[in-house]
Amino acid sequence: MIVASVLIPLPVHEAFDYEVPEALTLTRGDQVAVPLGPRLMRGIVTEVRETTGSNRRLKAVDGLLDDPRLPPRTVDFVEWAARWTLSPPGEMAAMALKGLRAPRPRPERRLRRVGDRTPARPTPARTAVLEAIGDRAMTRPALTALSGASSAVIKGLIDEGVLELFEIEALAAFDPPDPDHAPARLNADQAAAADVLAGATAKGGFAPFLLDGVTGSGKTEAYLEAAARTLRADPEAQVLILLPEIALTQALIARITDRFGVAPAEWHSGIAPPRRRMVWEAVVAGRCNIVVGARSALFLPFANLRLIVVDEEHDGSFKQEDGLVYHGRDLAVARARIEGATVVLASATPSLETLWNAQHGRYGWLKLSARHGAAVLPSIELLDLRQNPPDPQTWLSQPLREAIGETFARGEQTLLFLNRRGYAPVVLCRACGHRLTAPDTDSWLVEHRYTGRLVCHLTGFSMVRPRLCPSCGAEDTLVSVGPGVERVEEEVRALFPEARTAVFSSDTVPDARSARALIQSMIDGEIDILVATQAAAKGHNFPNLTLVGVVDADLGLRGGDLRAAERTFQLLTQATGRAGRHDKPGRAILQTWTPDHPVLMALAAGDRDAFVAAEMAEREAASLPPHGRLAALILSGEDASAVERVAQMLAETIPNAERLEVYGPADAPLGLIRGRRRKRLLVRADRDVDLQGFLRAWLARVKVPGSVRLTVDVDPYSFL
Repeated sequence: MIVASVLIPLPVHEAFDYEVPEALTLTRGDQVAVPLGPRLMRGIVTEVRETTGSNRRLKAVDGLLDDPRLPPRTVDFVEWAARWTLSPPGEMAAMALKGLRAPRPRPERRLRRVGDRTPARPTPARTAVLEAIGDRAMTRPALTALSGASSAVIKGLIDEGVLELFEIEALAAFDPPDPDHAPARLNADQAAAADVLAGATAKGGFAPFLLDGVTGSGKTEAYLEAAARTLRADPEAQVLILLPEIALTQALIARITDRFGVAPAEWHSGIAPPRRRMVWEAVVAGRCNIVVGARSALFLPFANLRLIVVDEEHDGSFKQEDGLVYHGRDLAVARARIEGATVVLASATPSLETLWNAQHGRYGWLKLSARHGAAVLPSIELLDLRQNPPDPQTWLSQPLREAIGETFARGEQTLLFLNRRGYAPVVLCRACGHRLTAPDTDSWLVEHRYTGRLVCHLTGFSMVRPRLCPSCGAEDTLVSVGPGVERVEEEVRALFPEARTAVFSSDTVPDARSARALIQSMIDGEIDILVATQAAAKGHNFPNLTLVGVVDADLGLRGGDLRAAERTFQLLTQATGRAGRHDKPGRAILQTWTPDHPVLMALAAGDRDAFVAAEMAEREAASLPPHGRLAALILSGEDASAVERVAQMLAETIPNAERLEVYGPADAPLGLIRGRRRKRLLVRADRDVDLQGFLRAWLARVKVPGSVRLTVDVDPYSFL
């Protein structure tokens, strides 16, 4: 008997066995229809084997689906990712099939001439249409534009039977990029990096690299040149470029289009479902060479993946924390290993994990130490707010105001950076001190003046700002505390009414189109002062931006966690690096109440190595990443007592293990979200401990009831 193991794209923890009918030949990666209960389900064949019999009767595979087979290495990656993250492999399979859930694009309607028929009454306009179309087929808008005739003329020719309409299926294919279309001029460091990367892809096999370059050093040009050489050597090669933010995709797509003469494929949540289907089918058929996407693009079924680039590899947005929990950067390295491909982790501020791997020779280390062309790094000044405090109910100190005025007078641009959305982060009652929070959630409500609402950025709940305090009932006692970008913009408009001011945050530019429009306005010089969150702090290139003012440099250092110092250093380096990226010198001013903080001192001195060494020493002393490993177990449920019982069961069943500790259970910092109580346990292990094996053995000892949700987060980035 032939048996196939079939992975069904549902939250199932193993593949199901089915008997293969004699008339059917299956192989790994095939998509099949199989019975599951009363329904037929799609599944992926993971194994086909011959057995002598079974102690239970197996249901039979219903049939082979007329959809592309997943490449075996894609199936390998799905299974590995499930094991690494302790996720149901069925959910990982669903990620790989995501494009197939979208509808096909509508067939395209085109016109063509019917034989040698001619109109009964030729006119100049009709003759122009027939000359324009010739023996070709084209869409009606294209024929209208080419012939200069009206749509009524074309309709008349259709009605007479001279032209006919027909439909063709949209082909899932993308024009091949031309690696010789518009090569960039590289400096010596860029050329050396491109040479090494191209050599690695030509040699074949797994090759991981850190592309470590200061802001503005031209990392993008270096890895695009490596992509060009890869495609020149193998026109069927595929390249995947991952970005942390959708807002960054349009600028990179424009650069790729300029470099290769054709646009790459996009893959992220902002793409229309039919287009997503086209990309999926083109990738698996090998008719798409370059994909630019978000972290989920890692699960596309690449036919010949030779190069993966993770741009801004340090960015926390690569960590998926809802639903399937995984880190895109780590899975990118794993996918490259499984594919036998080159992977490039690019950043001006690499994560400590990546730096540790580079320092220990696990990754090749390519350095770009200077800005490209005539540009130089901006000067960075720490502005001590103890000596220059802002006026009451304002947030910009006098020295920063003067710098903005001088920059505006020279016709140059300013970026004011504050990583806090909305108008004010806290709304409280002066009478009773009550802080407004979202219902069934510990998260504070953030005031948004643009919409006149209070918003929870955790759950999405929003409400009109009330007139009465919901706690004590006092009238007109609610006050806004602290600044958000909207409040800073309000202050800027009052100080510089003649300046063109805009806000860049996920609230004001919620989609790729609006982000692209605002970025282009900034590039075109239509904005004088941009007040922005981290949405504008990375990846963008504004030629006339010469001043960056950080409104609150201490923000990320308050109430921190394991990565607070690292994240703050990275974010402020990226933000200040927006200044002076062309021929005009740049300047950055950081407002701070703690100018002697080691993070800020290292930033001002431009001494990344000193910061990294100090932070690494602290992590090593505590055996924390990258010198150790972490995993978190998060329990949540509407019944607090049920959550507590499961937490205690977990605490009482911890397996014995050496060089490993478990902390908790304890209430999560955000102990209530959407009405669900939350508790956490944290596991710390030495690097060489089989952390996943320990977790599997532990979780096998506890049966979690359906009322409690257990989430496993291997290598957590958030501790809330």
